[in-house]
Amino acid sequence: MFEQAFRNIDDALRKEAGCATELDYAEQTSWLLFLKYLDGLEQDRATEAALDGKKYTHLIEKPYRWESWAAPKDKSGQLDHNNALTGDDLRDFVSQKLFPYLHKFKERASGPNTIEYKIGEIFGEIKNKITSGYNLREIIEHVDALRFRSQAEKHELSALYEDKIKRMGNAGRNGGEYYTPRPLIRAIIQVVHPRLGQRIYDPACGSAGFLCEAFDYLRTTNPRRTTAQEQVLQDRTFYGKEKKSLAYVIGIMNMILHGIEAPNIIHTNTLTENLADIQEKDRFDVVLANPPFGGKERPEVQQNFPIRTGETAFLFLQHFIKRLKAGGRAGIVIKNTFLSNTDNASVSLRRLLLESCNLHTVLDCPGGVFQGAGVKTVVLFFEKGSPTRKVWFYQLDPGRNLGKTNPLNDDDLAEFVKLQKTHADSPKSWTLDAKAIDQTTFDLSVKNPNGGEKVNHRSPKEIMAEIAALDADSAQVLQKIRGLLK
Repeated sequence: MFEQAFRNIDDALRKEAGCATELDYAEQTSWLLFLKYLDGLEQDRATEAALDGKKYTHLIEKPYRWESWAAPKDKSGQLDHNNALTGDDLRDFVSQKLFPYLHKFKERASGPNTIEYKIGEIFGEIKNKITSGYNLREIIEHVDALRFRSQAEKHELSALYEDKIKRMGNAGRNGGEYYTPRPLIRAIIQVVHPRLGQRIYDPACGSAGFLCEAFDYLRTTNPRRTTAQEQVLQDRTFYGKEKKSLAYVIGIMNMILHGIEAPNIIHTNTLTENLADIQEKDRFDVVLANPPFGGKERPEVQQNFPIRTGETAFLFLQHFIKRLKAGGRAGIVIKNTFLSNTDNASVSLRRLLLESCNLHTVLDCPGGVFQGAGVKTVVLFFEKGSPTRKVWFYQLDPGRNLGKTNPLNDDDLAEFVKLQKTHADSPKSWTLDAKAIDQTTFDLSVKNPNGGEKVNHRSPKEIMAEIAALDADSAQVLQKIRGLLK
């Protein structure tokens, strides 16, 4: 129903000089969708108040409401072109009046988990990049055609928005920074198995894929919820943090489209928190995350951690362990080199993980799972509070090369999810006894004992001889071609 509208919005954004990439398209679409959603939310609340005989006080003053500046309607319900801003008037109103007005909401909000705070935070972080007021008018009319009222409408919009996030991730230099493949997330959640009432945390939430999929999982596994349970699911179940402005905005919009009205996502650098300050009340039942890897943190940030390292993913792993309750469970994506790096920080971190948590499962992912990331990854599944006794490994092999046109799907992970329940051995899976782990290096390299035939590597002399023979063949072919050209 809304697919064409999304296409039209992208087509209009491509005409904009200030919007050059999929990242820009996602950002500009997000703030417009958010304001349209907010308008619908306020209308619903006003209707509910009227039915109860109460008066509703709007969050947004009349001149700044969607119905006033973006899509004023005439008596027949059609766009009132006489009162609708367009051209330079529209562009100037949005950039010079609307955005500054909405940014001030942050100052008057009672706390970071309120919708007022989210409004202020979003419109303080992003800018209107649509420089043509005529383009903006066209885009607004497409956005105004979208509806957020029914579950079916929200479901379709969330699917289209997820597709936009996926394209944005694939277009970036590092796809994993913005987009974790949803089939992988769903498999991780099935293994970790969060339950209704438990608090779920992603301190590097990006576009909030883990939180959105966990929300869908809990709704599916608990179809008959009480009003109180629904309130807990909405307000006190999902918590996220995100450092980057664009990802923060997109994460909030993604959760809203999935059905969470005021997402508990905070715009902050998680790693600036001192681990020593974390108390029991700050801990969570479940941690699900794909932290950024390859980044570097400043020395003053590293001082917040017992094991100091510049690698962001290794700092995040310490944060995850500290933030988990005793008995808490985690599913974490990390570079596969973590399992075998010989530097002091890597060795110390593997020791910490094995001694303070039960690392029960390691999923080894092939290259190509993350488009554009250029690194191989593993998923660590662990439970805090008891040392590791046995580690079950599964080597994912879809039987094809993964890529943009041939991405990971749910069927690829079905065997892993099935076998993981019993930690069964197979040609792709095996169990490592913790006693067999080297107590000096704590090396956890993926070494499949069921890997098939042994590969006999040729000697350098044999390889050089073959290269020389091929060069000689090439020289003969070139000589014949020269003869034909004479």
